[in-house]
Amino acid sequence: MWAAAAITLLSGICCLPAQAQRSKKGAASAAANLPIAQARLLPLYGGLSPAQAQQAVGPAVLADIDRSFPSRTEASKFFSTKGYEYLLEKQPDTAAVRFNLAWVLDPKNPDSYRGLAVLLNQRQGAPADVQALLLQGLAVAPTDSHLLTDASTMTIDRFLQSKKKKDLAQAADYVQRALLADPNNADAWQTQARVRYYQEDFAGAWEAVHKAQNLSMTSLDFNFISDLKEKLPDPQGTFK
Repeated sequence: MWAAAAITLLSGICCLPAQAQRSKKGAASAAANLPIAQARLLPLYGGLSPAQAQQAVGPAVLADIDRSFPSRTEASKFFSTKGYEYLLEKQPDTAAVRFNLAWVLDPKNPDSYRGLAVLLNQRQGAPADVQALLLQGLAVAPTDSHLLTDASTMTIDRFLQSKKKKDLAQAADYVQRALLADPNNADAWQTQARVRYYQEDFAGAWEAVHKAQNLSMTSLDFNFISDLKEKLPDPQGTFK
């Protein structure tokens, strides 16, 4: 994952089945009974509300944070940044604690949701749970380009399973919104290339690949480029 408006984000959230909504409430109830050491390792404390999570963190820790940072918003950014650092250092449990704390301090910090989604995906969590975290992040930060790109990637994966055109349309919606929010997001251009590939717009896929290439070579998926070359040779002749 390190690596939009026919279907709106809010409609996607509101249309979750009632059973899923009840399951979420049940998960929150179960999480409230977990030992704090265990809950701290689960995304969003396993379903606790922000108020419940603040109680789990404890007033002494929160008071210490308030003394150390100019605001909880700034503290949240600090801890979400540390979460990504721990992910890169392959310390997932420590990363989970940092991302969860970032969420408690500022539930509107999109990086806490994205970080937890990346972490859950690395742990091979259920794709629906990963997508749910991304949607929760987009509910508070609907123009976050990285969240939108990740949501598009997850929806492409769902399309590959379902073969439903509506899933591909939704993936296209997310990535278009990601590029509107940040035209310099190389990962979004790479994801746009995948969307166009599955739409059988191979020339458009190459155009997106080259835009990604111009922004960051590290964004490129050379396995995907190999597949694309089989459909259509690179019109620019860069990839032979």
